[in-house]
Amino acid sequence: MRARARIALAALLAALPAWGGGPAAAACAPMEHDGHRHVVCTVTAGQDVRLWLRDGDGRVWGGFDRLEAALAARGERLVFAMNAGMYHADRAPVGLFIGEGGTEGRVVTAAGPGNFGMLPNGVFCVHEDGFAVVESRRFADNPPDCVGASQSGPMLVIEGAVHPRFIPGSPSRFVRNGVGVSADGTTAHFVISDRPISFHDFAGLFRDALETPQALYFDGNVSRLHAPGLARSDRGRQLGPLVGLVVAD
Repeated sequence: MRARARIALAALLAALPAWGGGPAAAACAPMEHDGHRHVVCTVTAGQDVRLWLRDGDGRVWGGFDRLEAALAARGERLVFAMNAGMYHADRAPVGLFIGEGGTEGRVVTAAGPGNFGMLPNGVFCVHEDGFAVVESRRFADNPPDCVGASQSGPMLVIEGAVHPRFIPGSPSRFVRNGVGVSADGTTAHFVISDRPISFHDFAGLFRDALETPQALYFDGNVSRLHAPGLARSDRGRQLGPLVGLVVAD
């Protein structure tokens, strides 16, 4: 890890609350790596990370405003949220999704067109003791106990290595977002790039700066972040799966 990235990561982790020290909150902060700027939202095991797709009436949330209002009505606060996987035209998930309201879709293990089908892809899993990013075929063979999950693709980092199909210097650039999980599974970093970026450069942030041995791409072009602490709530087209951190207000 480069010194500049190490300092930025240390500052990000230092901003996390100590156990038992007041209400839990995510550290959402800017981070620069190799000339590319991002926002990184870091959570730790025990914090209330949730995934959403539909409300109690079966209507897709589609974005942040209605979800935030619904949580507020229950005395909860949305600390941050972002889109959390690819979806069809009706905003149903392309692969497996487990969130509030139950399970939708299934694990897709076959190669296919587009980024989702660029194997290996993976599943982000929230479980009782932390987080995991699991390669999809491994997930299908031995499903972990997830209280929330979203399949997407491709994997960005696999066992500490950048996805083999990513090309250094590729001209394919989009605003992208994804998640990486620490080796011990106790920390997850949710990241969105500030500017269009290649897959290879985006994966490099997770491997080299955040040092996550497993990382998963959520999406590009439609990527959006809601982070009130940064006075930011991105607008755009309707979204499918969402992930975020909730605290009691």
